[in-house]
Amino acid sequence: MAVTIYDISQKAGVSTATVSRVLNGSGNVTPATRQKVLEIIEQYGYIPNPFARGMGLGSSRTIGILCADSSDLYTAKAIYLLEQELRAEGYEALLCCTGPNQDVRKNYLNLVLSKKVDSIILVGSHFIASTELENEYIKEAASQVPIMLLNASYDHPNVYSILCDDHISMHDAALSLICSGIPDILYLYNSNSYSGLKKLKGFQTALQENNIPVLLQNLLYYDGPSGSVEEITAYLDKTLGGRINFHGILASDDLLAIGGMKYIQSLGLDIPEDVSIVGYNNSMLTACCSPTLTSVDNCLEALSHQLIHTLLHVLAGEEMPKKTIFSGKLIQRNTTRF
Repeated sequence: MAVTIYDISQKAGVSTATVSRVLNGSGNVTPATRQKVLEIIEQYGYIPNPFARGMGLGSSRTIGILCADSSDLYTAKAIYLLEQELRAEGYEALLCCTGPNQDVRKNYLNLVLSKKVDSIILVGSHFIASTELENEYIKEAASQVPIMLLNASYDHPNVYSILCDDHISMHDAALSLICSGIPDILYLYNSNSYSGLKKLKGFQTALQENNIPVLLQNLLYYDGPSGSVEEITAYLDKTLGGRINFHGILASDDLLAIGGMKYIQSLGLDIPEDVSIVGYNNSMLTACCSPTLTSVDNCLEALSHQLIHTLLHVLAGEEMPKKTIFSGKLIQRNTTRF
């Protein structure tokens, strides 16, 4: 197997950016580090390809990051993790928050491309639409720079997908509730994105596998303000009117789960004795409520690290997997009795 720039950086104990600076004759490297890197290069017979040498020359060393809503806890943490890793590798990040409008997303994507970025990271699955026509702007961007998708999937040349298997993760969370003696589950969700639909399907599959009917009244779609527990609680109160025909709540994110928790508590019911609750994302909110929230950890740190790892290899002109999938893990706390 050919030695890569990443291999050299690992063996020399420096970043790929430092190796790139040595290869391109940059002065921003100490003599000792330069000598160490050159010795490793000679020892392993590393031959840099022209694209890898371009990492330091003719490169903006800037990566565009696009997200729909930076106030979302999952998105905010993802941006932080990505920016930290990019900075450690000598890259700057250019962030744009696009909102939900498709035309605005296209405009922002073109704006970021005009800044001559080396790559673009799309955070979340909202950027991938259900039709090829709507995804045309992704294809056009991929013809210019590598496109990296965090927790989304799209099969196209120069597009790389790093994601959590939301279908299996939600399926397993639902199965845990069922196996604990709770077949009647309210599913609370707020997104019809690629990820959102995978979660919904995972929940439905778990019920079907256990011969439990999927009742429409137990599938609640919340389309109100995304950052307000009070609004979620009010929505449940208005929709359910105090009627409880379930003993479990499974939510597509932690904030929704906490809204469900507040609603159950407002009825004077006990958690988890009367109703068990499971969230998704394993965010910091899980420890900020009482009782603490059982939640699915969707491996955001691992996803972010793998995305940057893949990106650096791609920028070095190396072949990398077009799709990398992680499995989520259920973290049990005090809202369930598994």
